[in-house]
Amino acid sequence: MATDAPSTGLLKIQRGAASAPQRRRRWRWGLLTAVAVAIGGAVLKPKVPEVQTVSVAQTTPSVQYQQLTASGFVVAQRRAAVASKATGRLVELNVREGSRVQAGQLLARLDASDVQATLQVAQAAIGQAQALAAQGQALVRQAQVELSNAEAEFERTRQLREQGFVSPQALDAAQRRLDAARASVASAQAGAAQSQASVTQARAQLGVQQVNQGYTEIRAPFDGVVLAKNANVGDLITPFSNAAGSQGAVLTLADLSTLEVEADVSEGSLAKVTQGMPVEITLDALPGQRFRGQVASIVPTVDRAKATVMTKVKFETLSDRILPEMSAKVLFLSQRPTDAEQQPVLAVPAKALVDGTVWKLVTEGDRTRVQAVAVKAGRKLAEAVEVTPAAGAQLASGDRLVAAPQGLKDGQAVKVSAK
Repeated sequence: MATDAPSTGLLKIQRGAASAPQRRRRWRWGLLTAVAVAIGGAVLKPKVPEVQTVSVAQTTPSVQYQQLTASGFVVAQRRAAVASKATGRLVELNVREGSRVQAGQLLARLDASDVQATLQVAQAAIGQAQALAAQGQALVRQAQVELSNAEAEFERTRQLREQGFVSPQALDAAQRRLDAARASVASAQAGAAQSQASVTQARAQLGVQQVNQGYTEIRAPFDGVVLAKNANVGDLITPFSNAAGSQGAVLTLADLSTLEVEADVSEGSLAKVTQGMPVEITLDALPGQRFRGQVASIVPTVDRAKATVMTKVKFETLSDRILPEMSAKVLFLSQRPTDAEQQPVLAVPAKALVDGTVWKLVTEGDRTRVQAVAVKAGRKLAEAVEVTPAAGAQLASGDRLVAAPQGLKDGQAVKVSAK
């Protein structure tokens, strides 16, 4: 029995040692199979093309006449900072920003109490001078009466002397009285003239004070609109001083009928611009409108720092919505566009149009695909082409299109290039 035990242990089956290599082989084959499937899927998956994009734009056919463009601002050619020559405190202000005023209208008034006092003194001086002038005239009349009496007495005395009724001494006395009367008349007339001169001087002084009073009344120099209010009631107005706490101009006015665009044209492009040349004006504040105009003048000097020449462009028709200092873009044209040529149309870059079709990008979630849109090509507008969508087709300004489309299919997924 003791010899049988070891032989029985040798016959035992070792199951764990035999199954481990088999599991490792199955795992390796599974991994190889998964890698093969992944590589096969990547190879067989269709490649998404990468495309460049352009946009549909809204423009006008008038751009086909474009020679060059320039930017500038709307500026009122008649503009004034309204102030007064007088110094005083502002006590009345009758307008505000945006108020329309007429030439001569009272806009503001300064404290004129000191001027009023001086004006009353001048008026009193006129009264006094006029009284003295009246007195002088009375003295002239009195002297003239005395002269008439002296002349009559001298004539009677002369006749009596010729008849021998009076002595020569009596005739001499009559002559002396006549001479004295004439001298009195001359002296009275001189005094009257001096009195009249005093009246004239007093009236001139009154005129000076009236002018000074006028300086305290600030009136509109022309028809216009108030652009800015630079002072308020209570401010000290000192136009010719830089004193702290004081103001110069009270208001800023502009005549909106003189609005023009001042645009800077490059010195190298100046040869393309002529006076009277038709232009088209667009304003950033009014993007949907285009205004006709023409070159009113070319300022005969060059800005050395910017190498530009200022060109003043006049509006053909002004609108109430055009305001000073608006940013403007000026298109200089070779000919004046018609009304139809100023109507907006859709245009696409020429490279986006192939065989009457453009390819619009449509984004759905994180997926982008292309949609074929049939269009009718029209006029060539600079680097673009006018297009009209076919019946039922949807195309609007701002839509993104594929640039230079090649080999695309309707509904195909694409990837937009980041370039």
